[in-house]
Amino acid sequence: MAQGEAAVASGGGSAAAPEKLDAAVFKIAGVVVLGAVMSILDVTVVSVAIPKFMETFDATYARVAWTMTGYTLALATVIPLSGWAADRFGTKRLYMLALFLFTVGSGLCATADSINQLIGYRVLQGLGGGMLMPLGMTIMTRAAGPQRIGRLMAVLGIPMLLGPICGPILGGWLIDVATWHWIFLINLPIGLIALIYAQFALPKDHTEPSESFDFIGMLMLSPGLALFLFGVSSLPEEKTISANKVWIPMLVGALLVIGFIVYSFKPKHPLLDLRLFKNRRLTVAAVSLFVFVIAFMGAGLLFPSYFLQVRGESTLDAGLLMAPQGLGAMLTMPIAGMLADKIPVGRTVPFAMALIAVGFFSFTQVEPDTSFLMLEGSLFVMGLGMGGTMMPLMTSALKTLTHQEVARGSTLVNILQQIGGSVGGAVMSVVLTSKTGDAPTVPGTTNPVTGQPLSITDLAVASHQDPRVAQMPGGPELIDRGLHFLADSFASTYWVGFVLVLATFIPIAFLPRKKEVSHLADDQTEGAAPPVMMH
Repeated sequence: MAQGEAAVASGGGSAAAPEKLDAAVFKIAGVVVLGAVMSILDVTVVSVAIPKFMETFDATYARVAWTMTGYTLALATVIPLSGWAADRFGTKRLYMLALFLFTVGSGLCATADSINQLIGYRVLQGLGGGMLMPLGMTIMTRAAGPQRIGRLMAVLGIPMLLGPICGPILGGWLIDVATWHWIFLINLPIGLIALIYAQFALPKDHTEPSESFDFIGMLMLSPGLALFLFGVSSLPEEKTISANKVWIPMLVGALLVIGFIVYSFKPKHPLLDLRLFKNRRLTVAAVSLFVFVIAFMGAGLLFPSYFLQVRGESTLDAGLLMAPQGLGAMLTMPIAGMLADKIPVGRTVPFAMALIAVGFFSFTQVEPDTSFLMLEGSLFVMGLGMGGTMMPLMTSALKTLTHQEVARGSTLVNILQQIGGSVGGAVMSVVLTSKTGDAPTVPGTTNPVTGQPLSITDLAVASHQDPRVAQMPGGPELIDRGLHFLADSFASTYWVGFVLVLATFIPIAFLPRKKEVSHLADDQTEGAAPPVMMH
């Protein structure tokens, strides 16, 4: 084993690789995990702060929501560039630039004194954050070698799964004990540490800048993705796809993306290499991941909302109630990573998805007084399934790519993941908004923002913070009706998510059930350029 490790480290042609993850690989993984923690935590922490932003900047929810939408659009714009840029400038230089942009953007966000400034600074954050995940996946895939991709992906998967759980806890705590500024300021020391760490831990870049930049592709794909996601993100606010703000950017964006798809097969080096879809294993894994992200990530955003709006929990408590999901994922993810290196994912992922489906079903039955024990147990079971699903799918997608294809492949997977998450979140938000929008109004009451009469669901949510609501005429009865109506709305929305979870079993059925040889291994045995860490 030591001889094989020495051969790999020296850049020799031996295909031998250590079975276990050694200190050198963990050192590189630490840099990537730090960047992933910052970028993923930031998304969920900011979602908790939206009510605080509305109060501080005297802005409507629709306006404040752009602090998240602008970040997402920046991500979508820059992700397609990361594959070419990694090949052209090297992963170390580009990763450190992404860390720098994200950290500077975080510092600027903390200085914002208007909602427009905050949105602009969030876009700058997104330009850095959009490159962190695809570059991190590329760096780790090259560092691990073909025999250890699954285990190393499991390391990267921890922040991806724990971010949505720890974010609300951290955000709620920071806002309670300090000010909203600290949800951004906390990134400054982490970013500085990550930059210094990256300088010493990441191997020196060895680039061969031979590819020309695909400007035509960039002019179609980046604006196309941004416009399409802008339209999708406007759905919850407009409540209908027929709104000009929704269908026009979606249509223009879709036409640009379709135009890029047709065009991308002509240049030798397109911005996004769709020729990779000729690899059946990557295609099946990518489609499975795309459908899974739409289903689970979209509905997953609503789990804390149920605790906040229906059960009246504080932001911090709602985050803590989501913890069992993370604990479940932490238990199964290392095991799933190890199995992904030894057993075809087609034999393991269906069982993990079955756990998600079983846990998810409980949320289709939620009521205002559903047992917390049942809900927490369901989240734990879903976490077990999550730990055995996402990273094995990513591993399967990347494992059969050649060394030269890894950067392009991880970019492709990240774009699909980003689009899936945005579409899933928008669909679930639209379903929930349409359901709660049918709630009866209460005559004699007024919404201070819209000037319209309050609905029974508005009163129910308000009663958690203001006990005077229960003292108004008919207050207890109205609150009870509102809570039941709200719980039914969440249950109906979870049913949509549950059906989408079941739909994920269709592409998963085509995942490989026989072990396939990694092309990365072929690269090493045939004397091709070894992974970055091997120089």
